[in-house]
Amino acid sequence: MNIFVIMKRTFDTEEKIVINNGVIDEEGAEFIINPYDEYAIEEAIVLREAHGGEVTVITVGDEEAEKELRTALAMGADKAVLLDIEDIDGEIDHFSVSTMLTAYLKDQEYDIILGGNVAVDDGAGQVAPRVAEGLGINQVTTITKLTVDGDKATIERDVEGDIEIVETALPLLVTCQQGLNEPRYPSLPGIMKAKKKPLETLDLDDLDLEEEDVEAKTKTTDRFLPPEKGEGKILEGDVNDQVKELIDLLKNEAKVV
Repeated sequence: MNIFVIMKRTFDTEEKIVINNGVIDEEGAEFIINPYDEYAIEEAIVLREAHGGEVTVITVGDEEAEKELRTALAMGADKAVLLDIEDIDGEIDHFSVSTMLTAYLKDQEYDIILGGNVAVDDGAGQVAPRVAEGLGINQVTTITKLTVDGDKATIERDVEGDIEIVETALPLLVTCQQGLNEPRYPSLPGIMKAKKKPLETLDLDDLDLEEEDVEAKTKTTDRFLPPEKGEGKILEGDVNDQVKELIDLLKNEAKVV
């Protein structure tokens, strides 16, 4: 089974993020594999263990993304591919990324492609569905269970607090949600093996694309952090006094009632 995983390098939202003039200060930011993509990597490895084959992890980015690709290899992926954007002037957006991924994947033999449901840095969830559309293959999003039998897949997915069961044929693209599995941590032997596993870097020329083919369709006008929360208040006195003070604060200060 030929299995591909679409991965994104994102900043760690649990660490402090600094924004200067609408741009994230990457010098002070900690970068990781997008957490939802970790579910995709884990599920790809589980599929390979059950059915045999090979897992290839792909990302679009600059050479800094090699660190996250090596982490994916340490988790158990077999190969990694970096689609390099360093020579692209200007912004790239979801259209740009999906165009590059589609150009790469259309020349590959694949049975299933996995990605994260969303990226934690923008929450758009556009790239993987765009790739499926570009390749003309079936897609199922927000999956929480995946079973493959021959060329058929049975999938459970979240739908507004309920579960939908979908049966479809391979080739297939799915996006992975929390609850699908528990991603493994890279082991020390895995980290050592990852250093010798193949990591290929391709640019626009290798993908037979021109810069205008991946020109962004959107523009970021601003980027900012949420406003800081004000200090909390402790209500004192007996219960009746606290209730009166709380109502007064909700009416006159918070203005929510």
